[in-house]
Amino acid sequence: MSNVLLTGAAGNLGKVLRNKLAGQYDLLRLSDLGEMDPAGPGEETVQCDLGDAGAVMQLAKGMDAIIHLGGMSVENTFEVILNANIRGTYNIYEAARKNGVGRVIFASSNHAIGFHEREKRLDADAPLRPDSLYGVSKGFGEILAQYYFDKFGIETVSIRIGSSFAEPANRRMLATWLSFDDLASLVRRAIAADRVGCTVVYGASDNPEQWWDNSKAAFLGWQPRDSSAQFADDPKFRDEVNDPSDPAVRYQGGGFAAAGHFED
Repeated sequence: MSNVLLTGAAGNLGKVLRNKLAGQYDLLRLSDLGEMDPAGPGEETVQCDLGDAGAVMQLAKGMDAIIHLGGMSVENTFEVILNANIRGTYNIYEAARKNGVGRVIFASSNHAIGFHEREKRLDADAPLRPDSLYGVSKGFGEILAQYYFDKFGIETVSIRIGSSFAEPANRRMLATWLSFDDLASLVRRAIAADRVGCTVVYGASDNPEQWWDNSKAAFLGWQPRDSSAQFADDPKFRDEVNDPSDPAVRYQGGGFAAAGHFED
């Protein structure tokens, strides 16, 4: 696949992937609603509101694959989530269908299954149990991906991203941490694989504490190389005190599960 679109390119993970995917495709088209750094060799930058169906249709022209990171990345009001994450994701799939784009890598989230308790090990067939409106929007994206695969043959790898930061911020993230290198290698495998169907994969590094089972996506050939074990002896994690009945501790979604309903 020589022409790849990356939405959400001005966001934290968008910037990471832009850097790590640079020079690996004939064209990396970068899109965001916000300002982006100027295009480098083999890049194009296009500002686009994902809620604008016509603009997204133009955005996807000539693309072989779409890495869809764009949208609201945290909890917000329903109206914000509706436009950025629900309408925006629908527009991406419609643009893929009408432009003949065969594969989407969808940035889903652990918050689509965030109300499962931590001691329950989940695989790709675990029921959706979103912990937030944000999580609802990611569950919608996964269901939409299945529809577009079954009806139109558009393949998707939905990556239920755990916590992708330079390093874990709290003890929960020792289980959910996904290093930037492991994220980039997963995206590259999702693009390079001969066939992916409609697949869910959990985005977590090779951490000692494991909540998620990726055996049903093993055919992708992705092997995370990093581990949160390197951070485990940090006093800020070792000395952290948690109440086991706290929803942020009980449920896999952490603080999203514990937070109240986001209203206008």
